[in-house]
Amino acid sequence: MAATRFIKTNFDLCTGCHLCQLACSQRLLGGYNPHRALLKINHSDENLYHHPVVCNQCRNAYCANVCPVGAIGRSAATGAMEVDHDLCVGCNLCHRYCPMGVVGVDVDLKKSAKCDLCQGDPRCVAACPTGALELAIWDDGPKAVDHD
Repeated sequence: MAATRFIKTNFDLCTGCHLCQLACSQRLLGGYNPHRALLKINHSDENLYHHPVVCNQCRNAYCANVCPVGAIGRSAATGAMEVDHDLCVGCNLCHRYCPMGVVGVDVDLKKSAKCDLCQGDPRCVAACPTGALELAIWDDGPKAVDHD
């Protein structure tokens, strides 16, 4: 199995530009709708602080543990937790138990949708101009993925 990859957030670098959400929604929908992106940006203190919220690709993923049909599992290729839409029944338990609140039923598909790390090359990370998002890997501890 591939090592667990995840998107590390550096909230102190986030400017709240939403380019990550636009990149995510463009990949998913073929258009730009930040409200349909699979990550959120929380704003606080009169829009002074911006906190990107992404799927942690949990090692012991609650979304997968509560899925009654086993539709969520780890990809051997990328290490990301992915939804099998052929199995998903759209019950929304994954959303209810996701501590990050970034898994949920897609309004068009009527199936769960969550970050799959864009098959190992997350568009949100590539679109982030400040480094607020970076692809990282868990082995014995977190470390950044070297793209060189």
